[in-house]
Amino acid sequence: MISNWLAAALSRRNVHYGWVMVGVTFLAALISAGTVGAPGVFIVPLQKEFGWSTAEISSALSIRFILFGLMAPFAAALLNRYGLRNVTLTAQLIVVSALVLSLGMTEVWQLVALWGVVIGIGTGMTALVLGATIATRWFAARRGLVVGIMTASVATGQLVFLPLLASLTERYGWRLALGFVCIMLGVSALAVLLVMRDRPSDVGLRPFGDEGTTPLPAPPVNHGSITGVALGTLRDASKSTAFWILFATFFVCGASTNGLVQVHLIPMCLDFGIPQVQAASLLAAMGIFDFFGTIMSGWLSDRYDNRYLLFWYYGLRGLSLIFLPFSDFSFYGLSIFAMFYGLDWIATVPPTVRLTAQKFGPERANLVFGWIFAGHQLGAGTAAFGAGFSRTVYQSYLPAFFIAGALCVFAALIVLALSRQPKPQPKPVMA
Repeated sequence: MISNWLAAALSRRNVHYGWVMVGVTFLAALISAGTVGAPGVFIVPLQKEFGWSTAEISSALSIRFILFGLMAPFAAALLNRYGLRNVTLTAQLIVVSALVLSLGMTEVWQLVALWGVVIGIGTGMTALVLGATIATRWFAARRGLVVGIMTASVATGQLVFLPLLASLTERYGWRLALGFVCIMLGVSALAVLLVMRDRPSDVGLRPFGDEGTTPLPAPPVNHGSITGVALGTLRDASKSTAFWILFATFFVCGASTNGLVQVHLIPMCLDFGIPQVQAASLLAAMGIFDFFGTIMSGWLSDRYDNRYLLFWYYGLRGLSLIFLPFSDFSFYGLSIFAMFYGLDWIATVPPTVRLTAQKFGPERANLVFGWIFAGHQLGAGTAAFGAGFSRTVYQSYLPAFFIAGALCVFAALIVLALSRQPKPQPKPVMA
């Protein structure tokens, strides 16, 4: 197998195969995230071709966001049971099938079924849980940095592809742009097939940073049902106040990023006379700033109190959203917003993952984080529909942005209610 040969070749150069896993997962997450973000470019073309309202299109996207999140805890159980490569390839096949079928859609219910339900389930089978699983299985050190890199791929993929998709849509129509997304998913699937493995032991390695010499125990075999494992984790985690604080703050995170800015910033810019390609370029600029901001967040989360990091992230994001309506949508105002907001786009993920591992242990971290991520996507779905409703009823997106900003300030305050993780005590020396 190419992975065994590659692992041996890299080992001779003192490069751990875990970094290959980071690379292929980064690529898969980047392209999958581009698929999730693409509909933000297609809202106006779909309105013009089919006469669908913003609220109708937003309802499909809202369903997709919610299913994307609700699948996360079940995705963690699927990854644990069937392996990273099998689940990732299956998810990509589901998404490509839905995209190909959607090329011929003509009714709103088809949009809801394909872009809402099927793509929501397909993308949710990996979501951010895949990156969290890679970090905890393949790395004993630098987990925060790895989560930062993985998270950056998700947010950056949602944004960087948008100018290209907007340009293709403007010149050739939304169907050709969607075909390009399918091709990119095929490239990603090939890379996953060739090099992704389940655990370090599959290529004869220990996790990166694990200097132990005793043989690693065999991974536990779980014969329980996928649903039972996921729901059992929710039952146990829901008894903890920490779980509900992380769930609530991540709900706000989704409501103030994916569901609001990712979906509705381009249509809102069109309301202010900004061309679609220029608006998509604004989102791409945010993606570039986010790439560096999220990786830096991962580095910081390995070194500082994650509660205070989240306090600053949510607080500054809230201020930037409240500032946006007062920017007059000028070049300088939008540039300041893109830089300030982009650095903070999804920097909340590395501290949230680390707090989850601290509070619930590394063995259950991906399952518990799956439920916390479900809160993120419930927030995204609520904002996606709510902003579309605001635009349809009040002819303005601005109320949605003010509400999201206020929610971020609220999240910044409640995260401080998490108790400080106690420092490990030195073991007593035996006489």
